[in-house]
Amino acid sequence: MGFLDSLLGRSKPPQADLDILFQVPQAVISLETQGFTFTGTGGVCFRDVEGNADNVSIDEAEQLVRLDGSATVERSDDAFGFHWITVTRPGDAPGLCTDLHAVNSGLDQAGFGSSLLCSTVVFTTPAGGRLGLVYLFKRGTFYPFAPSGAQQRDNALELQVRGIVGHDVPVEADLTRWLALWGAPHLA
Repeated sequence: MGFLDSLLGRSKPPQADLDILFQVPQAVISLETQGFTFTGTGGVCFRDVEGNADNVSIDEAEQLVRLDGSATVERSDDAFGFHWITVTRPGDAPGLCTDLHAVNSGLDQAGFGSSLLCSTVVFTTPAGGRLGLVYLFKRGTFYPFAPSGAQQRDNALELQVRGIVGHDVPVEADLTRWLALWGAPHLA
C-alpha cells in the first residue's frame, strides 16, 4: 500500500495464508481429546465474482485432490449462491488439510484468490451435533461454528472450542466476524 492509498483510506485486503491450514491437524488432536470426532470432511467456499465460474479452473482444482483416489470431491451451491467444493478423506486430518490446501491453491492460481471466502473442517460434537472449524481467508484466522437447529447456533460450545484450539490455530478475536454458515453442504 502506498502513501496516497493510506491518505485516501484505501487498503488492500491481506493475502490469504493457505499454509496455515497445516496447523489444523494439531487442533484436530486437541478436539478429539475433548470428545469431538473428526469426520474427515472439509470444504472450500468461494463466490463467483463474474457471475459465471470458470468451470475448467474449478475442475483442475478438484483434479488435484482426486489424483491419489482416496478422497471424494463434490461440488455444490448453497441457498445464498456461494459455491462449495467438499472434500472427504475419512480418518486422515493431515491428508484432508493437504487436499483443502490444494483446492485453495488451485483456485487462487486460477484467479479466484479474491473470491475465496472460507475453508472448513467438520467434527461431530460429543452431543452428536456438527461443528465446523472455519478458516477466514481475508483475516487469516479460524473460528468455530456450531449449528444447533434451524438457524440457531450453540454459542457456549463455540466459546468452549475457542479455548480448546486457541493454542493450535490463530482464533479470530472479533466475535462479530464469527459468521454463521447456514446452508453449508457438509455442516447440515
